Amino acid sequence: AWCNSHLRKAGTQIENIEEDFRDGLKLMLLLEVISGERLPKPERGKMRVHKINNVNKALDFIASKGVKLVSIGAEEIVDGNAKMTLGMIWTIILRFAIQDISVEETSAKEGLLLWCQRKTAPYKNVNVQNFHISWKDGLAFNALIHRHRPDLIDYDSLRKDDPVTNLNNAFEVAEKHLDIPKMLDAEDIVNTARPDEKAIMTYVSSFYHAFSGAQKAETAANRICKVLAVNQE
Repeated sequence: AWCNSHLRKAGTQIENIEEDFRDGLKLMLLLEVISGERLPKPERGKMRVHKINNVNKALDFIASKGVKLVSIGAEEIVDGNAKMTLGMIWTIILRFAIQDISVEETSAKEGLLLWCQRKTAPYKNVNVQNFHISWKDGLAFNALIHRHRPDLIDYDSLRKDDPVTNLNNAFEVAEKHLDIPKMLDAEDIVNTARPDEKAIMTYVSSFYHAFSGAQKAETAANRICKVLAVNQE
């Protein structure tokens, strides 16, 4: 879901994460979309050597961004090794969606957590201490949305003892109104003792980028308005 949220900007998507990156073409395209940079021209041949060369171009680009790719080689990706492919995607998410998050001199995971804590602090029954069990009842997701878009969520109507409804409400509102694709399953979160930290963190980072981007745009607009007002005076 995270990959497709970016690939759709280029008019494409993947169906199977182990299979669809094997020739390196969509992997290179994904990196171009999320980085805003051009990668070397891919090879269009169908032979294994062409696929390996394309994946190597993608891995070289990731490495050029200061990322250490431990034990991840082009051959494993081309062969559809699920563990290695998922490890590579998580490395990309960390580098391009989480690493650059910075809140008061704390960065990446700690910065994202601090941002969540600050935004949800005023809400009853919400106490964000991590990226797993703190999100199980769904209230933290709804609080994040309500803090920035109170018109979208009736927070006071939510009940702590109805986590599935809370989670689905947040996921549906985020997808419909904030252009944040649904990446998690409510039942999976509720029925798991400790939800997957990487999955929660990836999804929450989408909220950070959506809201911080809107906030920067609003700040810039206000600054322009002030300049225009001064000039008119």
